Amino acid sequence: MNTHLEETNMKMKKIMTAAMTVATVALLAACGNKADSKASTKTVKVGILQLINQSALDDARKGFIQELAKEGYKEGKNLKIDYVNAQGDQANLTTMSQRLKRDKNDLNLAIATPAAQALQKEDTDTPMVFTAITDPKSAGLVSNLQAPDKNATGVTDMVSVAGQIKLLHRIAPKAKTVGLLYNAAEANSLVQIKLAKAALKAQGLKVVEKTVASTNDVAQTTTSIAHQVDAIYIPTDNTMAAAMATVGKITSETKTPVIAAASTMVQDGGLATNGINYKDLGVQTGKMAVKILKGKAVKDVAVESPAKVSVVVNKKIAKALNIDPSTIK
Repeated sequence: MNTHLEETNMKMKKIMTAAMTVATVALLAACGNKADSKASTKTVKVGILQLINQSALDDARKGFIQELAKEGYKEGKNLKIDYVNAQGDQANLTTMSQRLKRDKNDLNLAIATPAAQALQKEDTDTPMVFTAITDPKSAGLVSNLQAPDKNATGVTDMVSVAGQIKLLHRIAPKAKTVGLLYNAAEANSLVQIKLAKAALKAQGLKVVEKTVASTNDVAQTTTSIAHQVDAIYIPTDNTMAAAMATVGKITSETKTPVIAAASTMVQDGGLATNGINYKDLGVQTGKMAVKILKGKAVKDVAVESPAKVSVVVNKKIAKALNIDPSTIK
């Protein structure tokens, strides 16, 4: 009788031990899955190279960092950000790119085409995501948008230039001559200017071009072109973007409508555009960065276009030009 009882107890102990083992394994697996869904507790190093201080690029950076935080990568906790700004200087871009390479970051973010080109030239080993880039292929950053082949991927800020020219024509239907204002040293601007010329030609409009080398040229050049044309188109040019307040002041006085390609450029002094929200663009770029930080290969993260485009109007400028903002659609 005692022997039977001992055998029964032994069986019960084995069953309970097995049950506890299964429960423990399940619990560990659940914890593992939960950990996988969040950022690692290991500190991640991210370098950020920004071309210049201007609203669009600043907003893109803020959106990027905001998205990393949302995904669990937080500064002071498990994220170290090395942010450098070249202030529009090519020599600075080169020096800063070399520094970021030496830092051996887990990932680098390049904001604006010249920054991405400089960083890629100096560092092909560290995964790079880029944002506020007009045409990654013509800039040499990728050969294949769907399968990035140069350890770099990201989000473009390219919006239909033809659509923006149509908006200009709707706002200023009597315009016969349109000015193009940009920095010829910026590759992204050249791409858009070529498209703008084609669209203006299709509309039967004449073109006057003027270029600037730096923000110091903007006031004089804007004043000159504003007296020669009926309206002005400005691409997502970083030099012009940094001086849109000056453009807005001058063109308000000359009553010259300005269609600026970026929404932030409109907010800072342009009249209107079909544009994007650059903070949203940064968030979109951040999502791609998280995939790479969690182990996905850059070549498997396709280059993306802006998720949303909408008409943006500067009501203050519209009123200064005697235009009803509600009529701009």
